[in-house]
Formats: sequence, structure tokens, C-alpha cells
Amino acid sequence: MDKTFEPQSIEQQCYEKWENSGLFKASGSGDPYCILLPPPNVTGSLHMGHGFQQTIMDALTRYRRMKGDNTLWQVGTDHAGIATQMVVERQLNAEGKTRHDLGREDFIKKVWEWKEHSGGTITGQMRRLGTSPDWSREVFTMDDKLSDAVTETFVKLHEEGLIYRGKRLVNWDPVLHTAVSDLEVLNEEEDGHMWHMRYPLADGSGELVVATTRPETMLGDTAVAVHPDDERYQAYIGKDIKLPITGRLIPVIADDYVDQEFGTGCVKITPAHDFNDYDMGKRHSLPMINILTDDAKINDESPEAYRGLDRFDARKQIVADLDAQGALVKIEPHKLKVPRGDRTGAVIEPYLTDQWYVAVESLAKPAIEAVESGEIRFVPENWNKTYYQWMHNIQDWCISRQLWWGHRIPAWYDDNGNIYVGRTEAEVRAKNSLSDDIALRQDDDVLDTWFSSALWPFATMGWPEKTPELETFLPSSVLVTGFDIIFFWVARMIMMTKKFTGQIPFKDIYITGLIRDENGDKMSKSKGNVLDPIDLIDGIDLETLVKKRTSGMMQPKLAEKIEKRTRKQFPDGIHAYGTDALRFTFAAMASTSRDINFDMARVEGYRNFCNKIWNASRFVLMNAEEHDTGRDGGEMVLSIADRWIWAKFQQTLVEFEKALEDYRFDIAAHIVYEFTWNQFCDWYLELTKPVLSNEASSEAEKRGTRHTLINVLENLLRLLHPLMPFITDTIWQRVVPLSALQVEENASIMVQAFPVQDAAKQDEQVLADIEWVKKFIVGIRNIRGEMDISPNKPLNALLKNVSAEDSRRLEAAKAFLDKLSKLETVTILKDGEEAPASATALVGEMEILIPMAGLIDKDAELARITKAMDKVDKDVSRTRGKLSNDKFVSNAPDAVIEKERAKLEEGEKQLEKLKAQYETIAAL
Repeated sequence: MDKTFEPQSIEQQCYEKWENSGLFKASGSGDPYCILLPPPNVTGSLHMGHGFQQTIMDALTRYRRMKGDNTLWQVGTDHAGIATQMVVERQLNAEGKTRHDLGREDFIKKVWEWKEHSGGTITGQMRRLGTSPDWSREVFTMDDKLSDAVTETFVKLHEEGLIYRGKRLVNWDPVLHTAVSDLEVLNEEEDGHMWHMRYPLADGSGELVVATTRPETMLGDTAVAVHPDDERYQAYIGKDIKLPITGRLIPVIADDYVDQEFGTGCVKITPAHDFNDYDMGKRHSLPMINILTDDAKINDESPEAYRGLDRFDARKQIVADLDAQGALVKIEPHKLKVPRGDRTGAVIEPYLTDQWYVAVESLAKPAIEAVESGEIRFVPENWNKTYYQWMHNIQDWCISRQLWWGHRIPAWYDDNGNIYVGRTEAEVRAKNSLSDDIALRQDDDVLDTWFSSALWPFATMGWPEKTPELETFLPSSVLVTGFDIIFFWVARMIMMTKKFTGQIPFKDIYITGLIRDENGDKMSKSKGNVLDPIDLIDGIDLETLVKKRTSGMMQPKLAEKIEKRTRKQFPDGIHAYGTDALRFTFAAMASTSRDINFDMARVEGYRNFCNKIWNASRFVLMNAEEHDTGRDGGEMVLSIADRWIWAKFQQTLVEFEKALEDYRFDIAAHIVYEFTWNQFCDWYLELTKPVLSNEASSEAEKRGTRHTLINVLENLLRLLHPLMPFITDTIWQRVVPLSALQVEENASIMVQAFPVQDAAKQDEQVLADIEWVKKFIVGIRNIRGEMDISPNKPLNALLKNVSAEDSRRLEAAKAFLDKLSKLETVTILKDGEEAPASATALVGEMEILIPMAGLIDKDAELARITKAMDKVDKDVSRTRGKLSNDKFVSNAPDAVIEKERAKLEEGEKQLEKLKAQYETIAAL
């Protein structure tokens, strides 16, 4: 093995070998275990959330594959209607063209061309992350078979009356000219205004003052509402208002929705341009007046003076006109949530249009019952509440989008406006006895991408055909996803799968937290805190990182701010940590928290962990490769340390598997890290040296230790493999020929059996014995450290209060204690026997005494300790003075004060320790 671990030199060839060997395919034997990849957008690239979730999915997949299950990780990408169409439209715009210049058919061809040449970025990056899905089954939501499933679903739901066309209020993006889902709307707080306007009563008996953040919508007002119990306005209910500017008469109505305490207690109602107003309008049978065109300009329903104006230009004009008429009372600054399209940044309008809907009430009921009954389990369980809250308040689902790229709605119109739904135009004509001379026009709209994604669990398995995959892998075992799409995707998959297959789509839903930066802020390009997983794997220099983070920033000041932050955060760029270190970091962070702060220091730490594994493996191989490891038999004697590490490994294996079964990847990572670093590397490797380097050790003893070294390491590599695939397979290839495991030539670790729990190797007694040994050795080492005694200086130890159990352990571990504690003699004091002035350590009730006479220069050591005490005393006095200063305590942040208090406590402890050392040495 190379002296240093270089992940870049092993990862690509390792992955190519796995994939080319077909190792990712389902085995066809064992219990079925299936995970569905949440299909990333074909336009996308790997971000931290992807890396986090895909690490978890891959760890589960590799684990279950090694456990012998018939394991399938179903992979695929989503056509991402809006995102993909925008990418290609931007390319056309750069050429001075629009999609309308090409026409629908040629534009779609252009999109397919882009997809074939540029749409594989994210799947390539998934390979870099070491993921092991069955690439031979990779699907795309616009593939023919999946498209057929979409059409079949639409037709069947329409035949049952569960899909209908209706005029409803939707989120409308005036740039894209399409309805968008709530998930595609960003609601962020912005500075705005509240305009207070006078609405006079038609009979001249008074006026009402209403407040609004969108004065232009008054053109579509159809009522003013007050609370029915509001005594201020009882006399006004039922009267008419003469709407300023338009002159229309609108009623004053009473509704419980109105908040008496907010503003004036009077609310203007615009049912065609506000979701709450829309509901109120339906309750009171109010007219719904749409005042906007599809690009958010004032339409012909409004007074002529405003027609054709952009909505915000119209706002300015209307406010000026109200002011001129004396109808404007005041304008106040007001912070409000502004809905913007996540793709365009345009302000989203509630907009009244004809759209296709799914009536979801009957679909929701069995989906709710599936979770209530425990048939489907959320992990963590508290996400049940979020699911129920959404599902019990579910509204019909708008599934049409005014785009060209996507699954075109299988509906046709004749010249009389009749609508026909079918799988093809030919089927429509046949089913409805329509002759060829009747012109039919297919609906121009496409389906919401969430509609096709809702079919993912069964469409990817071949539905509507009855395929072996559908029979075997539905329901799948676990869905790994984020809480933000529980309603948009998870709930809809449950509804659709129950409806069309009668089964649940998955048994467990593991909800992950959201990856944030080290300060807890959401990662976003505009904040300049986005981390690219590939940059963490490969490394990136500072200048390239700055350019990457600031590219596309339209505002120079923002770009400057991002550059400054980047240079401060990464003055040397980002080092190459390799895939295994990043994956282990993701696993170690996978707690049950809603938000997970990503700490670069942890990646650095786990890169060191990789180095530790590499160096430990080199030590094992150097002591085993040219020697007899017992692979071919021969007498073996296992030392107490050999039996201990096997027992410790069994303990680790049990705890690790339980953590994985509970989806506690953070606990699993901690368990295996602690065993690998602290038990195997720091202790066991040291405990092997007294056996391997001692000429008095028999060949059977050495063979037993070498056998243990190799086979514990081989088992440990298999244990680590689901989390750290590259380094484990690379080392395993060198280790396995020396181990007891019999494998075929060119075998891979990823298809070997996961370590099996062995009751014969569990040994509570040996675990306790070695813990005693460790305490003994640590006690001696602490004395050396405290007394500044060289680690290599032989010591004479005296033991006091030695029990029969202590004596047994002393005899069993004598070689280890002598070698690792550098003991020349060990003497057990008789009861009542006085010991010379000594430094002491405790191992249970037993005392270890190291006589100090002749070991140290008493005067020099006292001088050294005195100097150290003076320095610590000054620091303690300075810190105590700060904390006694009322001004400092009043003005300093809580975190700073807490830090100073911790510093004082640590200083006082250190001072006490030094004083005790001084007294011990002074007594010599």
C-alpha cells in the first residue's frame, strides 16, 4: 500500500469496476429490499441536500445488499417542466429567438436534444459520490413507458369523475405565463406599504376606510367585509359602497374571517386576486372580476385609463388618482410576505383561470388511513402530525401547466367547445363516434411534474403492465426525502399508489433534516454560502471558488460581499477531502434534527479518520503479509487482547446494526468511529506489539495475533463499507487474501456478506479485563505526564490494595503492562507496609504508586511547576477581574461571558492540579 491515502487515485477506477461488473443490479434472491431515488431534475446538479440524502440511501442499499437481500435502488430523473423549458428558452433567447419562432414541435425536439447532450450532469455526479443504484434500470419521467402510465392515470381518473376542468384561483407566474405550485413560490419578507382608502357609501350616509397592500386590485373589488360582531359597523352591513374610480356598487358583507383588531376592521374583497377573498367570495356568491392579463397588465374589465398598464404602473396611477379625489387617507410603511416565482423572481399573482384539477378527497382518505394504521411509518414519528395537518385540509389539486415541455394533457376540443378525454385522438374519435371531418384540437397544456412524480413507485416498475418488478418491489422498503415535499410528493404517491395498485408505495418514510451552513443559515447562491459536494471531494482553489460563487450576480455590491465572505472563509480554497470523508460526515450529521448545520471542520476530521484507517491497515499488512496468518490452519493461541478485540467488535456490530435499523446514522457513525479509532487503532494495535515483538512469544501466539489482526480488520472493512465504500474496497483487496474469508478472484467487498454476529466471540469477562488493563496503562502514562517523566524511562511500580481479581489480571496481562507502561518491576505491597513518597493512580480500589526518588530533579521540577502556577494564576486573576466588572458583564454578549466563565473554571482546576503536583514533589 502507498504510504499516504490519496482518494483521487482510487475512486474512479474503483467505481468503474463496480459498475462495469454489474454489481449494482438486484440479485434476484433473498428478501426484496427496494429504495426509490427521489428523481432529481434533469437540469440539476448535485447539491448538499442531494449528497446528504443519497449517502443515506446508498448506505442502506449497500448494507441490505451485503445482508443478502434482493436489493434494488431504483434510479431516474425528472423532466422538470418549468426548469428545463427555461434552460432551452434562454439558449434560444441568446440567439435572438423565442420558442414561438420554432413552434411547439420543433421546440420539443430542441429540448430533447439538450436532454441527450447535457442532461446527465447529476447522474455523473452521483457516481462521483459512490452511489450504487441499478443504472441499467435508469428511467426518465418522459420515457415512453412512464408517459403511457401518466396518460393511463389521467384517463382513468377522468372516467371516474376525479379529474375535471374548472375555473379556479391559482398561483400565476406572469413571466412564464403558467400556473405554478406552492413549492415553486418563495414567500420572503420585504419592505412595502399599506394604503388606507376611503370607500363612500352609495346613499351618502358615510364612508368606510379600508387598508390594502395592493391598491391596484381595488379595480376587481366586489365587496367590503366586516366582522358580524363588530359594533362599529353593524349599521353598514347590507348597504352598498360606491367603489372609487370605477363607480361600481358593491355590498358591505359580514364574515367571521375578518379580524376586528387588524387595521380598521374593514377589508376589501377581491375574489379573483386573493386566495382568502376567493373563499369568501364563494361563501357569499360574489362576482369574480379578473382585472389582469396573463402577463399581469390591466385588462379590458377595468376603466379605460388603466388598460394595458403593468400592474405596478397601474398601482402608482391609481394611488395618484385616489389622492386627487381625496379618497387616499394615508400611506404607511409595512413589512409583508411577497410571493415570488422561484425560477423568475417575478411577483406571483393569484389569478382566475380555467385549469385541470384532481378531486382528491376520496383519494386522501385511504392515504390517511395507511399512516394511521401503521402500515406506513414516518421516521421520526413526529412528521405524522405534519402529514395529517395537510391531508385533513387538502384542496383539489391543480394539475395543468401552461408549458410546452411535459406530458401533454390527453384532452381534445371540437369547434363547439366540447371536451373529449382519451389515450389518443383515434380513441377519442372511436369512443365518441366522431367522424374525421370534425376538427379536434388537443389541449395545449401539460401536466404538473408532480403528477408524473406521484406515479413513481409503480410506474418505474412497469405499471400498468403486471411485471415481475411490480410484484417483487412494491411496496418499496423506505423512502428517504425531505420534510418540504411531504405534501407535494410523498402524500400524492401514497394516494396514487393506493388508488391504482391497492398497495402502499413504501413501508417507511425517513425524513431528513435540511442542510444549512455552519451558522444555521439556509444555503443559497445569493448568500454566497453554497457548498458543492464535488468541490469538497476534489478540492477547489480560492480564485476558482470566488468566480464560481459570484458568477451570475447582477448586483456588483452583492458579488463583492460574497467574494469577501468567501476569501475570509476559505483563504486557501477548499482542500480535497475525498468521497469517503464527505460521506462519513453526512452520516455522522444525520440526526433527527429539522436543521443540520454543516461544519467543514468535521470533514477535515473525517479525512483524518480515513488516514487513520489507511495507516492502521498498513501496520497490519506490514506485520502479516510476509508471515503466517493462520489462513491455512496451524495452531493458534489467542492472547487476552485478541479475545478482547473480537468481543469489542461483536459489541460494536450489534450496536451498529441496531442504529441502522432505527435510521440513526449519526449513532452508527459514532459507534464505528469510536471502535476504529480508539479501540482498534489506538489500543489493539499497541497491544499486539508485546506479542509480535517478543522473542519469547510462541509461533502459535504470534499466529493467533496475526490472524486476529487480519480478520478483525477484514470484518471492520465490511462493517464500514456502506458508509465509506472506496477506501474499504481498496484496502480489502489487499487484506482478504490473508484472511479466513474465501472469495472468488477479483471479488468486491460490496457483494460480500455483512459481518455476522458470533455469540462465541462475545466475552464480558475479557471486556472487563482489558478495561482494567487500559486504566492501569493510562494511570502510569498520566503520572509520567504530570511529573514530566520521559515516556521511555523504565519505572518501578508498587501496588497497594490488590484484590484476588487484580492479581489474576496482573498475571494474565503482565506482558502488556510491562511493555506498554515501560515497567521494570511491579511489587505488591503487603498490608500495612509503608510506601515511599510516590505519585499515585487508581484502578478501581487498587493503587498504583510510582516512587519519585531518583526519577526527577526535585529542585528543577519545583521551579518548573512554580513558574507554571504563576502563569496560570495571572490568567485566572485577569479572567476573574473581567467577570467582576459590571460594565463588561452588562455589555458583553452571553456567549462571550460564558466563554470567560468556562476559562476561569478551567484555570482554577489547572491551578489546583499544579498545587497538588508541587506538594507531592516537595514531600520527596
